[in-house]
Amino acid sequence: MTEEGFTGPTVSGDLPGPRSRALLERQAQRESNARTYPRHLPIAVADARGSLVRDVDGNVFIDFLAGAGVLSLGHNHPELVRVAARQLETFTHGLDLPTPAKDDFVTAQLSMLPAALRDRMKIHFCGPTGANAVEAAIKLCKTATGRGDVVSFAGGFHGSTTAAMAVTGLVEQKAPVTNGMPGVHFFPYSSCTHCPLGLSPESSGTACATYLENALTDPLGGIPRPAAVIMEMIQGEGGVIPATREFARRVRALTRELGIPLIVDEVQTGCGRTGTWFAFEQYDIEPDVIVASKALSGIGTPVAVILYDKALDRWAPGAHIGTFRGNQVAFATGAAAVDIVRRDRVLENVRARGEQVAALLKPLESLEWVCEVRGRGLMWGIELVDPATGRPDGARAEAVQARALRGGVIVETGGRDGCVVRLLPPLNVTADIVAAACRVLVDAVTAAGPTGETA
Repeated sequence: MTEEGFTGPTVSGDLPGPRSRALLERQAQRESNARTYPRHLPIAVADARGSLVRDVDGNVFIDFLAGAGVLSLGHNHPELVRVAARQLETFTHGLDLPTPAKDDFVTAQLSMLPAALRDRMKIHFCGPTGANAVEAAIKLCKTATGRGDVVSFAGGFHGSTTAAMAVTGLVEQKAPVTNGMPGVHFFPYSSCTHCPLGLSPESSGTACATYLENALTDPLGGIPRPAAVIMEMIQGEGGVIPATREFARRVRALTRELGIPLIVDEVQTGCGRTGTWFAFEQYDIEPDVIVASKALSGIGTPVAVILYDKALDRWAPGAHIGTFRGNQVAFATGAAAVDIVRRDRVLENVRARGEQVAALLKPLESLEWVCEVRGRGLMWGIELVDPATGRPDGARAEAVQARALRGGVIVETGGRDGCVVRLLPPLNVTADIVAAACRVLVDAVTAAGPTGETA
């Protein structure tokens, strides 16, 4: 199975096929009820290469989920596989000891920062998940400022651990877990298509920034000066919602004026996903703390870091540790991935393929059950609504996801009520594969119809 000469996905028979069904049934019997992806993507994977996945029944799919954005260079990139194999024979687990692989990784990551940030940022290695890096960022800012409150934004998603979940907007996730981290204040985010303040799209981004400014500067506003403000430049799980430029810049100006560290969560948008290495670069702002994980290794081996202004480096030795923060295989492949991104001009491909996706999906905007098609680079969302009410239609999005899978394309859903069909293809995806996948998606969304029928 290779991408060379690829003409389109091949799916035959029912999904799941008999071999996949057997493995899914065994999984349901033995694994936690918290599992999610197999419930909506009922396949069992045999192997994968690049942008293609083959299940155990022989069906071949285009993968526009890519490990939820982890596989920036696709499945099993041959160069990264070789780098990983060499590192496995050399040294694999190093706690926080210095090693050549780690030094190369640090050099590579710092080199991808905007020039103005490279000399004043430090890097900290966390546990292996983005959520742990969010925890580290919050802890760092509380330690550095001596303050305790945190400002976050409605629609944001930052993880499922205690502090990360506390600053996440998803109420359903938090509701069963009582006594979460206190001192979190949620403010409206510039989701201008559905203004959280009930204003017109033209003014809502400005109004959200004004609301935050007034709340944090009002002596009767009820909110002590926070230890941090945390935000995503593009809310991924929230439905692929980019912040408006003015909103992001005013949040940065306000936090700088008040001496509040700004944490930018780039777990999903980082490593080139939006067409620049970090999404914040497109807003001409400089955060105090950057959270990165997911695609850092380029091949799916786990690693998470925070990059932060040296002025915040106030914590003591051992203040935030984790046994698996020294993943040498991830360091080796991560450094190599940066080299490949530069050599193969991957960021240019992201921008070009993003323009291609926008053009190919544009016809969907004329459908009355499509509220909006939006995205940056290779991070896209198709928001579906009930045409009679305009309300989010998660059932319709789920039906589109199922039809797309039967057509041979793997996509995810997200957003409010799960109404957004989300695309996260590998960053080196080819034009031919994008064209093939978008044909399937256009057919799947079109077939959803005004009544939501997909048959």
